Amino acid sequence: MFMKDSCEIYCYDEPKVRKVQKALEQQDIKGMAKMFKVLADETRMKIAFALCEEDELCVCDVANITGSSLATASHHLRSLKQLGVAKYRKEGKLAFYSLEDEYMRQLVHLASTHSKESMLHATT
Repeated sequence: MFMKDSCEIYCYDEPKVRKVQKALEQQDIKGMAKMFKVLADETRMKIAFALCEEDELCVCDVANITGSSLATASHHLRSLKQLGVAKYRKEGKLAFYSLEDEYMRQLVHLASTHSKESMLHATT
């Protein structure tokens, strides 16, 4: 039996709608979406996860972890840095990257936990 997954009549809760619209106006939705977009790439998510496992990694480490070239690893790390997910420091000829803050670490861990939970529920 097919169940319709949308409202069959048009009506809305005006106070709720106004409250949420006001809250949305105070948010940087574009910035939030950009952050998720950058993490939506599988290689960049691997890098973010790797930076959760190790506080700091050089570009060479990241290239080996992801199985990519130095240029590709550097490109992805630069994207993470530009969007505020990662930060870097230079030590001699090496460039080291780490997560920007604890919020990024929590976000990656939350995504990992949610993914594991989803997989468990899909198999049961």
